[in-house]
Amino acid sequence: MQKVIQRTATARKQAQKKIFRASRRDQLADRKDNIRVRRDYNKAMIDSINAARTARWEDWQKGAIAPKRDSGPEAHTFGAVDSALIHPPAIPKGQRRKHILFAAGDRVCVVRGREAGKINEITQVNEESETVLIKDVNTVDIKVPEWAKHSMGIKTDVLAQTLPIPMDDIRHVIALSQESENGISTTRDHIVQHAYAGYPHVERPAWSKLPRFTRYISGIDVEIPWPTESAPEVKDGEYDTLRYEVDQETWVPSLDNAPFPSSVLDELRNKYSRFRTRHDPEYVKEKVMEEYRQQYLASQSLLTPPGERKEFAIAKSKAAKQEKMDANGNMLMDDETRTFINRFMQTSLGEQPRKAGKAKKAAGKAPQTA
Repeated sequence: MQKVIQRTATARKQAQKKIFRASRRDQLADRKDNIRVRRDYNKAMIDSINAARTARWEDWQKGAIAPKRDSGPEAHTFGAVDSALIHPPAIPKGQRRKHILFAAGDRVCVVRGREAGKINEITQVNEESETVLIKDVNTVDIKVPEWAKHSMGIKTDVLAQTLPIPMDDIRHVIALSQESENGISTTRDHIVQHAYAGYPHVERPAWSKLPRFTRYISGIDVEIPWPTESAPEVKDGEYDTLRYEVDQETWVPSLDNAPFPSSVLDELRNKYSRFRTRHDPEYVKEKVMEEYRQQYLASQSLLTPPGERKEFAIAKSKAAKQEKMDANGNMLMDDETRTFINRFMQTSLGEQPRKAGKAKKAAGKAPQTA
């Protein structure tokens, strides 16, 4: 049984490692895709700006002899921008803002860009790129590519579209009432420069797309109301389960009976899976008996003559090896090795004086130089 538990733990660790490696690969692939999309978007933006600057410089420099741009192959798409500008690049998850304070239906004012000062409602919010689409604001003509004409059935070369605006370039517009000196209450629109998210968190239905948190105006802590939503109309189809059938209780929990037989659990999850931690009592009993059986066979093998002879040879080898070791566990030298080392050392010590004398005689016979 211990082997089963160990094998299950090992399989779980290996599965976790595989999941971690797969997540790292997915993160790397997402990062590369984000870089590629951002590069293409910036290239399309820069190319459109450079083309407009070049055309303006030529019109001013050449004057009457400036080229007529609304003719030739580009006559139908004159003044339109690239379709790649419709889809801004997504911001990496680690760099996105924690709370999105804008929702579809909010009245906002554009504070930067060529549409600065315009006020209208938000029609769509893109949380991945942190951009919004505002009704009748930042509308341009888009060049329709050839693949879109065939797949979407568009017959024109130019299509009017609303380009997204970053959330940093817009501000909330809310109506606040103020009392004058005469006691007359007047309601005026105010542009909210700074807002923040806070409590309380509101419970919303499943079909709602609004966040759960509450938003306030910084400084005066006035709540900014969320736009109102209406529940979608759902019609029962021919094969849909009716509501009263879903709400009807067909099973009452009890401690006496299991909610479903054990065979259902075996169908939902493999009975002999490596990741399974709960096993049937019969399976556990069988594994325990298998371990007992292996231990019994190992003990019975020692009672046979070959097993006894093998154990006796192993014990004799260990005893002989133990006799050749001292109390510290170091190997002892035998008499033959000790005699050889002594003879070699005596021979080496006897040759040293003789070599020194020969060296002195050779030095005395050396010729003298003036």
